[in-house]
Amino acid sequence: MTDREAKRIAELIAPLRVPPATKVRLPGRYDPGYTARMAGKRDGAELLQRGVTLLTEYQARLAAQDRHGLLVVLQGPDAAGKDGTIRHVMSGVNPQGVRVHSFKVPSAEELDHDYLWRFAQRLPGRGEIAIFNRSHYEEILVVRVHPEHLEHEKLPAEAKAGNVWKRRYRAINSWEHHLSDSGFRIVKLFLNLSKEEQRKRLLKRIDRPEKNWKFSAADLRERQSWDAYQTAYSDMLSNTSTNWAPWYVIPADHKWFARLAAAAVIANALIEIDPRFPTVDRSERQALLRAKAELVTPSERGGPETK
Repeated sequence: MTDREAKRIAELIAPLRVPPATKVRLPGRYDPGYTARMAGKRDGAELLQRGVTLLTEYQARLAAQDRHGLLVVLQGPDAAGKDGTIRHVMSGVNPQGVRVHSFKVPSAEELDHDYLWRFAQRLPGRGEIAIFNRSHYEEILVVRVHPEHLEHEKLPAEAKAGNVWKRRYRAINSWEHHLSDSGFRIVKLFLNLSKEEQRKRLLKRIDRPEKNWKFSAADLRERQSWDAYQTAYSDMLSNTSTNWAPWYVIPADHKWFARLAAAAVIANALIEIDPRFPTVDRSERQALLRAKAELVTPSERGGPETK
């Protein structure tokens, strides 16, 4: 990794970062079709491959150092490309060091705990990367757009009184601050898809037999709440982009750029962590040399090889 490469990555993602305490109203300055003046997929292919290579290198360092963990949070509308982003961006990493979790409707056991409990069970360990495909932010997105879900969470009356969402913003920020203070870096990516591009992608799921399995009638029902979701997303970005866990709004209308941008944000986080391979002290080095002496063959020492 050269200083020039690190600077190029930082410059690419800077316009995508949501500064803390910024009032966001989507789409606003976050254009879903933004491509950083790149002409097309071919322009980004080399950069994406370099990003994937960097992730592979830094993941190995992260695992060897065993001091930090990385949590990647992916949020976005239906058909925004969350699965494809994970598949392409993490294509070169060691699967033993990466865990992907997709959160569905909470189970009966999960509803018997606070809403953050089930997400805490899936956090990365030190030296690991965990990806939340949808996350604890569903609790201020889906639950807000469909408040009937709040009734299923078995909350006492006082927990549902007043501004529930404001309290949840505060709780999530505090939880993420605690994780950050404990050595766990949080990367939050919001895939910003336009309504028109979503329409086209949903139509492809219907028109192409190999994509039929991806289509769900629930996607259309959720699309009817597009404006409500845009408000919920905007408030999420405004209230939970912090110095310790900022949001990055990833333009998602062009899949190739979304994948490039996501890889750049994750790579930048690992570059800033700067994990290093552990070094051994003098006594450990001497032990290694003794072990090597036992393992090398006579021919490798320069003597006759015995059979």
